[in-house]
Amino acid sequence: MRRPLLFELNLLLLPTCASFALASLPGMDTAWFWLLAVLPYILRSLYYLIRLTRLIRRQHRLAPPFPRGLWGEVYRTIARYQQRARKGRKRQIRFSRRFREAANAVPDALVILNKQLRIDWANPAAARLMNIHWPEDDGQLFTDILNNPELDEFIETSEYMRPLDIAPEHNRAIMLSLRITPFGERKKQRLVVGRDITKIYHLNMIRRDFVANASHELRTPLTVIAGFVENLIDTPTTPITHRRPLTLMHNQTERMCSIIEDLLTLSRLEMDEKPGEQRAADIPDELHLIMQEAQALSGGQHRFEIEVDDALLLLGSEPELRSAFSNLVFNAIKHTPAGTRIRVRWNSDEDGPIFAVEDDGPGIATEHLPRLTERFYRVDRARSRESGGTGLGLAIVKHVLNRHEARLTISSEPGRGSIFSCRFPTNRIIRRDEEPQSRRAG
Repeated sequence: MRRPLLFELNLLLLPTCASFALASLPGMDTAWFWLLAVLPYILRSLYYLIRLTRLIRRQHRLAPPFPRGLWGEVYRTIARYQQRARKGRKRQIRFSRRFREAANAVPDALVILNKQLRIDWANPAAARLMNIHWPEDDGQLFTDILNNPELDEFIETSEYMRPLDIAPEHNRAIMLSLRITPFGERKKQRLVVGRDITKIYHLNMIRRDFVANASHELRTPLTVIAGFVENLIDTPTTPITHRRPLTLMHNQTERMCSIIEDLLTLSRLEMDEKPGEQRAADIPDELHLIMQEAQALSGGQHRFEIEVDDALLLLGSEPELRSAFSNLVFNAIKHTPAGTRIRVRWNSDEDGPIFAVEDDGPGIATEHLPRLTERFYRVDRARSRESGGTGLGLAIVKHVLNRHEARLTISSEPGRGSIFSCRFPTNRIIRRDEEPQSRRAG
């Protein structure tokens, strides 16, 4: 930077000194000499400024040779910025090309929607799965091409936590699983991912039909067997040595009947994606009935606390909610030792209604928590068999909550008890006319 600055000073000072020497002569007009001294410097600067302006306006590339002095530094700096910009554009073009190649190779349909939910871009798989051809359908409304009433409702509610499974009108033979993810400025744009789950859907249907049919067919013979075994136990002529094996047979038969009933319940929940009857479910009354059954099941071996907001009702299916809540309460009884405190809570906060079952029992190890809602998964298999558990209770709870737009959270630590919480959305809250009260039972 020193050399360009010295050059500029020399370029300005030398004519100035010469003009100052001439102006000192007698009879000379000093004003003209001063003007002549700075005029070449001004004209030179004006020339390079006009030249630079023309080059930038025409988007010309600045290349050597550059002028000397400070103007040379300006030209070099702009040339370096131009070079960086060219490299950045090349990287952006390469990245865009790789992105398009990768997106075109993805077997799932990818569609980008703008703020007005109109199509901005789509990959080739979208033509096969969604009947969206890009760029022919550029700017078209997404719901006009992929027309489905469930999709309209899905987009309007903006509840994108779970995928939407639909059969598109252009090809009813396939089943699509749609996921929508907001992105971009203020999350106004949408990325739609459509996956072909036809094979998985049919396999699930086969599995559901098999479980439902097998459970239904097994229920009748097991009921008959249980009846005959019970009669043999109660018959006075039955030898004493036969009573213990008959009792074991009766207990196992009852356990198999319970498993079949739970499997049939799961099958019904899976067949119908939404609860059949949506009305104001009287959760407080249901909870007090459940607690009466829980106390009978415990036989006085557990300490109960119940806190219920009697004015808080819930929009949903009352039988399904009763099944889910009773499963959580009865599980706390079956899987905790005598003397355990069990606290049942039903109220609402800023995040919505919440049902929670808390105990101070032995707790559950962290590695088991993610798998608790799996069918037939048991933390302690021996204890589950002794308590009569089927291993399907939490799976039923999970299905019921999914159908009511709710989520199940489980927190537990060995030696410090467990908390099972069901969180419901605020749009399902229904209030009674009277003021809420809190009840306790022990």
